[in-house]
Amino acid sequence: MAYGDTQATEPLPDDMLPAASPPPRRRAWPWIVSFAIVAVLAVAAWFAADAIARQVVTGVVRDQVRTQLALPADQQIDVEVAGAVIPQLIGGSLDELTIASDDVTFSGVTGDVSVTAQDVAVRGTGEMSGATATVSLDQSQLQTLLATVEGFPSDTVGLAAPNVTMSMDLQLFGVAIPVGVALTPTASEGQIVLSPASLQLGGTEVTADALRDQFGRLADAVLRDWNVCVAQYLPAGVALTGVEVEGDVLVADFDVDGAIATDPALQQNGSCA
Repeated sequence: MAYGDTQATEPLPDDMLPAASPPPRRRAWPWIVSFAIVAVLAVAAWFAADAIARQVVTGVVRDQVRTQLALPADQQIDVEVAGAVIPQLIGGSLDELTIASDDVTFSGVTGDVSVTAQDVAVRGTGEMSGATATVSLDQSQLQTLLATVEGFPSDTVGLAAPNVTMSMDLQLFGVAIPVGVALTPTASEGQIVLSPASLQLGGTEVTADALRDQFGRLADAVLRDWNVCVAQYLPAGVALTGVEVEGDVLVADFDVDGAIATDPALQQNGSCA
């Protein structure tokens, strides 16, 4: 028997044993990606649902406006709801609602209208916290409004910011002499008040005193204020707060009483003091 066959086998030292392989690490990124995909899909679903809700709400508002104001079925009405719609519907009111339309007619007077309301109830009936509105009139629309004022030469009306312009003939020794007048608009107790700001005679600017010296009491016809009642065309809950000429339109601003949605008295046409 060979020596090597009888030699006892000794165990290998620990530092010579092969190192055990560590367990495979589970990669986290697939889970992160999966979560991100789910989150994106959830957000997309939310926005899709909110977009549908927005379409429904704006459609209902358009239909109600056309019905309440007896507007044509093809009347273009822009409706905008601020913020996410679904949480507001759950809460029972719209935080801010803007409605705008051009060429809206009220009692024979036509203008471009924009209304912004806050806290508008979407279920049942309820007051809103308030609203503001603007009505814009171009030259032709303003002429139609001023034609309702007795003695006003509405066919001569123009717009030259910041004033409304008009001209009137004064008779002197049987001769008609045109006088040009620039009128500054202001708001007072439901009326647009047009007050003379400057005068022109024969293309030359003159003072009120010079006009009186030349025409006497006849000059009072162009030196007077003109009061234009607009409250009679609008609900009593809509109050005129300001008016000015901006570019080629006259813009009137209004405050709307929040109780107009529930108070029949505020829904009736107003009047001027």
